[in-house]
Amino acid sequence: MGQKKLKRFAEIAAFPNVFEYPKDTTGNWNTHFNNNHPLTLELACGKGEYSVGLAKLYPKRNFIGIDIKGNRIWVGAKQSIQQELHNVAFIRSQIGMIENYFEPQEVEQIWLPFPDPQLRSSKCKRRLTHPEFLRKYQQILSPGGYIHLKTDSPVLYRFTKMVIELYGLEMFHDSDDIRNDVKQIPELLIKTHYEGLDIAKSNRIHYLKFALKGNLDPALDAVLLDRVKDEEKNHEEETD
Repeated sequence: MGQKKLKRFAEIAAFPNVFEYPKDTTGNWNTHFNNNHPLTLELACGKGEYSVGLAKLYPKRNFIGIDIKGNRIWVGAKQSIQQELHNVAFIRSQIGMIENYFEPQEVEQIWLPFPDPQLRSSKCKRRLTHPEFLRKYQQILSPGGYIHLKTDSPVLYRFTKMVIELYGLEMFHDSDDIRNDVKQIPELLIKTHYEGLDIAKSNRIHYLKFALKGNLDPALDAVLLDRVKDEEKNHEEETD
């Protein structure tokens, strides 16, 4: 590990706004923020661009970015301290452990800006809008709590729409190209590091806003996987 990373890991251990694999945070975030404002999470936050950007837009809300990469979290945490943003914090941990850090209904919204699309069908369970993750979110989201996905990946965009349809979730906004929506939704103007890289080369950014409903029947997971495989096969045939 490089000296720069080692220095950053040492620094975040002392940052007051960073919690590494925390204990006893469940139901206690109002104590950290010293208020009872609504709580929003940014998952796989990377450098925390969305957590910081949203904190600036909405000073009467609290925001927590979650990522396993402490070297990246350092950027957003440092910026928040320098700009005296007291309504943003960070958790260093795997997303799969999220239910350990919040009590039921403690979170009002979740943002997924430019998560890894995990393009191969064999890795679709790693997509952060897969039902296995959504069931974890459902444990901590308030009823009707929103999930926001922003991505330049057509694969992840179509997959998430497939999940919403198959599991009977509630769609609130579906944008194939956010250039048509940024005036109405100022949050979409926030850019992440990966958005700037334009990895998908799709020349457009997609946005979905939806809410969870029901029990997300695990029996449908096999149906979902079959549909994902069929879509991947059809796409490969079209591009041959």
